[in-house]
Amino acid sequence: MALPGTPACAGPDACTRQAGLTLVELVISILIINIAAAGVLLVYSTVLRSSANPLIDRQARAVAEAYLDEILQHPIDDPDGVDGEGNRSAFDDVDDYDGLNEAPTDQTGTTIAGLAAYAVQVTVADTTAIGPAGQQPVAGRSMRVDVQVDHAAGLGVLLSGYRVQP
Repeated sequence: MALPGTPACAGPDACTRQAGLTLVELVISILIINIAAAGVLLVYSTVLRSSANPLIDRQARAVAEAYLDEILQHPIDDPDGVDGEGNRSAFDDVDDYDGLNEAPTDQTGTTIAGLAAYAVQVTVADTTAIGPAGQQPVAGRSMRVDVQVDHAAGLGVLLSGYRVQP
């Protein structure tokens, strides 16, 4: 213990205190900060890359719902007896839509701006595989409609619906 009034250090250089980091400590801390930043940026880029997917999914779902609603409004029986009208605006029964493969258009065939990256495929098939056992519809009186909407980015939506006519 030092006497009152005398310095606590023994010797002329003993009282000089060093503050700061050594070069090794500085390099290690920079390395740790870079590793942490790389991890954060990796997560951030993954989030940014997938942020457009919900928009594409919602648009594809909306297109599929619009087509499915349009198709299911038509009867199963062909009112004019002509099967496979050539133009979508002339389709008058559910079966006319079978094999439709096009970019999204409205019912008159006008291309919808902004949806050129999407493709719509429709499949219509006769089905009796619905309803409780023993109460399935008669063949030719029920149709399953599948609407597949794909985006150029590889995302797609499949919606199915049934049209049953007594």
